[in-house]
Amino acid sequence: MRLFWIALFGLIALAWGIQALRLAWGCRRIPRLTSIPPTPDADCPPVSILFTARDEAATLPQALATLLALDYPRFQVVAVDDRSTDGTTEILREFARRDPRLRVVRVSELPPGWLGKPHGLQTAYARSDGEWLVFTDADVRFAPDALRRAVALVRERGWDHLTLLVGTEMVGFWERTAVSYFALGFLMFTEVWRVERPASKRYVGVGAFQMLSRRCYEAVGCHRPLALEVVEDVWLGRQVKRGGFRSGVALAETSVRVRWQEGLGNIVRGTTKNFFAGAGYSLPTVLAELAGVFLLSVLPFAALPGLEGVPRLLAALAALLPVAVHGVAASILGISPLYGVTHPLGAILLAYMLARSTVVTLWRGGVTWRGTFYPLHELRRARREAERGKRAA
Repeated sequence: MRLFWIALFGLIALAWGIQALRLAWGCRRIPRLTSIPPTPDADCPPVSILFTARDEAATLPQALATLLALDYPRFQVVAVDDRSTDGTTEILREFARRDPRLRVVRVSELPPGWLGKPHGLQTAYARSDGEWLVFTDADVRFAPDALRRAVALVRERGWDHLTLLVGTEMVGFWERTAVSYFALGFLMFTEVWRVERPASKRYVGVGAFQMLSRRCYEAVGCHRPLALEVVEDVWLGRQVKRGGFRSGVALAETSVRVRWQEGLGNIVRGTTKNFFAGAGYSLPTVLAELAGVFLLSVLPFAALPGLEGVPRLLAALAALLPVAVHGVAASILGISPLYGVTHPLGAILLAYMLARSTVVTLWRGGVTWRGTFYPLHELRRARREAERGKRAA
């Protein structure tokens, strides 16, 4: 048994050591938007900023004000009001009355075979004119020079698609604990620094900010292949990369910011529709992910009190290394690296959210999003068709 623990915790420590080196090397290669010189007026192409909103009255005014205050010579904002029942409709109309750069489209009925958000973004695209398209959300706030810097970056790197890792505002211990662990998992899984390599299969898409050339977006079929895709932002990045276009990732820091969810309860509820979808609606995948989280992020901490000698030293190393790596992820988010010590707690929270998403989706037989229920068999079929379509292409 002693040899088993030595081998197990030795392997876990080695895995985290390798991951620490990869993150340290990779994160240094991610460009920061604030370090990119803004594009001068003469070089600014027309840009359309597109978003869809449903019952966003609480956050929409502040976000929309920052969009219309962008320091950019040629841009428009196309907002789709997706069957809102609160004050969203009136807010959009009032902003549009004051600023002709805002176009508002009202969707009163969702057509069959579409999720609300992909349909809203497809609708916004159809009413847009820009040479470049920026897909965002109704609660995202922009610094005045964010668009100039984003345009400068895609031109400098020759990218067709830019995803920004936006600044996330967090309040309180539990939000920071959950979000920082999620960010660590995101960095480890996606390896964002490899996305820009043409030979790499890595891809990233974040709903808060994706910028694509119109030519690229139309070539990958727009949002039509993603009509029933819950994590459509991720899969839009996938479509771009696998379509042979150049994709890249940058850190937005203070240039683009969002409050993801208010409070731990809303984080848990907000990920219910996403996490099982992110695992491909596959129970074996979920079980494998839960086992990986337990082995890598919980077991070394839980086993420490019952071990002695070399096994205990290796378990301690297997616990200290992820704390350090987690601290790096926390610092990227702009919070104290001391949140690295919450690593096992964050792992338990993420495991709970993943398990809850899986159980709730299977129990209900589908997903409810924006007031509409989508059967699981339809979501799975759409995912399979998207996979077959891309392989055939």
